[in-house]
Amino acid sequence: MLTISNRNQYASLLDAASLAEPSDSLPAVIFVQTGQEAIHVSRAEFQRQSYAAAAAIQAEGLRPGDLLIIAHDDILKTMYAFWGALIAGVVPSIFPTLTEKLDPDIYMERMAQLVSLSDVRAIFTSADFAPTLTEHVTCPVWSEFAISQFAPGTAPQPQGPATESIAFLQHSSGTTGLQKGVALSHTAVLNQIASYSEDLQLSTTDVVVSWLPLYHDMGLIAGFLLPIFQGVPLVIMSPFDWVSNPALLFKAIDRYGGTLCWLPNFAYNHCARRIRSADLEGLSLHSMRSFINCSEPVHYASHKLFLDRFNDLGVTDDKLGVSYAMAENVFAVTQTPTGQSASVDWIDRQMLITQQHASPLPADDPNAAPQVSCGPPITGVDVQVLGANDTPLPERTVGELAIKSNSMLTGYYHRDDLNPFTATGWYKTGDMGYMADGEIYVIGRSKDLIINAGKNIYPQDIEAIVNTVSGIHPGRAVVFGVPDEKEGTELIAIVAEVDADDADERRRISQQIRQQVVKQSMATASYVHLVERGWLIKTSSGKIARAANRDKWLAERGLTRA
Repeated sequence: MLTISNRNQYASLLDAASLAEPSDSLPAVIFVQTGQEAIHVSRAEFQRQSYAAAAAIQAEGLRPGDLLIIAHDDILKTMYAFWGALIAGVVPSIFPTLTEKLDPDIYMERMAQLVSLSDVRAIFTSADFAPTLTEHVTCPVWSEFAISQFAPGTAPQPQGPATESIAFLQHSSGTTGLQKGVALSHTAVLNQIASYSEDLQLSTTDVVVSWLPLYHDMGLIAGFLLPIFQGVPLVIMSPFDWVSNPALLFKAIDRYGGTLCWLPNFAYNHCARRIRSADLEGLSLHSMRSFINCSEPVHYASHKLFLDRFNDLGVTDDKLGVSYAMAENVFAVTQTPTGQSASVDWIDRQMLITQQHASPLPADDPNAAPQVSCGPPITGVDVQVLGANDTPLPERTVGELAIKSNSMLTGYYHRDDLNPFTATGWYKTGDMGYMADGEIYVIGRSKDLIINAGKNIYPQDIEAIVNTVSGIHPGRAVVFGVPDEKEGTELIAIVAEVDADDADERRRISQQIRQQVVKQSMATASYVHLVERGWLIKTSSGKIARAANRDKWLAERGLTRA
């Protein structure tokens, strides 16, 4: 297993010891599905299928360094194609497939831009989608039929990549504009795996259970590359299957002895509210070492809801960890120490809003608000909090988080116009937060910050309040700022999805939203707009797209974004 102490023995991702033995029958991947038998893939079979994909990629004419986009709806085929590309020296990047949540015109336009500007040499996708995609892009589009005509076992010519060469790209999720390809070297990825594994105290007795999409950094690294490289069994399921049947995750943990599972914050609420008691009968989660909250702002209420609902199954406070992560650092920046509860910092809400300072208060103080720690930086990562002119700020002062590590991106692929680093080598994340006692607390994105009457309002805090109002679909609310020249400040706008058509019921919901926002945040909503289900725009990774929804709301009023 790769560790910090033996890191110099590994040159590339192809050095994965778990895949070195061609006859190894130990499990690599177990794919579970609702109502069907699980598919077990041994290490030997995973390597065999990956070599078949590598042979197909080379036979199609791709050369080392060429960019291959993988947009396939079959999880196992996606994994084989990704690892096969690594074997062939080709640079893979997993992209979301077109779903009902994505606008098909925007998707095709974005894919065409990506092919043109990033010099994509081929796209691997499913057979039913390949003909449509072919009409919109200029590069070859391979279907599963074309790539599978090369029988498993066909010998490719493995390429020995240079340690600083690009291993793969991670593309940011979004709804508008060209996504930036985060270029990551073999060196950076190996450094991340070594450091993060050590901070997790990862061992061969662990079992990772995941439903996360592979085009997202959390799914790609924590839910694919880390367990495959380290020889840790991976139990995986479709995100669509999990959303409709969240109990599938717990059943997989119970059956296969899961120990580690990464989840975005909304998943804690989804499991607590959607899993029926009847589906929990006979299940145990005692094998779990940690559920790790990642990729979204962490809410204290979500952890408490999850803990209260599933405590009888073996979920305890010390099994709820947090990680702050980003594609530009491969993945993890911080991590709650294994076996410890995530720290909760009770701070003065008013001081945070008016003075950007996290002043501690007793938890029972009426002005105290909980902030959940993301943990200390992992080994090899340094974090600073920067203010104006990139000046480092003192502890508990809110500013922009900046990181420096040995697992940073090489740059943005084919975007020489974008320099991600400051003159002193720090990467400014765009996230606002503070440090206290060596731990990182993330408040929100700087670009989403609303300046309302001199107060700094973080929209996700207001969204959390709105989502507690009866009649609002949980997770289906968005908050953004609207500049107002007359008032000389930004006004707060709220858009939320409801089912109610009755005018009186909608008035009740709107009134409740306004009252709860004032009561819990000391802010006043100038606009509350209730919409039908499906109005809100989401990113390809399922997050509410704040900027896109703001533009849509303004456009409906004949206005333009400032």
